Amino acid sequence: MNFTKTTEQDSNYNQLETMSVSELLTNINSEDKTVPLAVEKAIPQIEKLVKQIVSKLKEGGRLFYIGAGTSGRLGIVDASECPPTFGVSQDLVIGIIAGGDQAIRKAVEFAEDSLTQAWDDLKKHFISEKDVVIGIAASGTTPYVIGGLSACNDHGITTGCITCNHNSPLSNVAQFPIEVIVGPEFVTGSSRMKAGTAQKLVLNMISTATMIQLGHVKGNKMVDMQLSNNKLVDRGVRMIMNELSISQKEAQMLLNKYQSVRLAIQNYKDGNQ
Repeated sequence: MNFTKTTEQDSNYNQLETMSVSELLTNINSEDKTVPLAVEKAIPQIEKLVKQIVSKLKEGGRLFYIGAGTSGRLGIVDASECPPTFGVSQDLVIGIIAGGDQAIRKAVEFAEDSLTQAWDDLKKHFISEKDVVIGIAASGTTPYVIGGLSACNDHGITTGCITCNHNSPLSNVAQFPIEVIVGPEFVTGSSRMKAGTAQKLVLNMISTATMIQLGHVKGNKMVDMQLSNNKLVDRGVRMIMNELSISQKEAQMLLNKYQSVRLAIQNYKDGNQ
């Protein structure tokens, strides 16, 4: 296997401690600018995985993210944002991190080194062939993630991955690998930086494209969003006003009645206002 861990290669910059704050920020930003271009090259891989996810979720399946450290946290962030943004169940997209919930805030030593723990964690959710599991690991070498996907493969579960090295052990175990090659980090080996940014961008693309395909966006609006704060209520009122060409007062009354932008619009059009 020809595998070069570019995420661990020496930084393109040296003597960082001698740089001014301005130089540090400018150079970090210069490196960050390369990330979207690296993601663009991976769009065909992302498309293949999204199509699998949409198909499985339409059949009643779920989407799981598994990862360790920064990668695990990014998966949890993306999963936790799906219910308020798209109005879906908290059980539709699930993020799992090596070391459990305590690892979200604090590193759990050696949690990522088990080849069997991820499968044990997934079994707690009664995972089945209906589901899709995406392993997230910048290096593509995390045992927790590799072991989890391998076990999923053995049980007929669709697997994908997001990694930032080419031809990594993780890419080779995933059925639908996504490789975003961002190159060396500004601080050598600090994959929370460019690699983390790349993973976040890809996760945004996966969940957003999936939810649009599942019908949770109308036009360009989040018609199924949860009305969990005043900002979102105000946004919902404006969406109803614009869609139905009615006053703010009427829109507010509809939203109060139906507690859903989609239902408010639908019932008004059906003459049930």
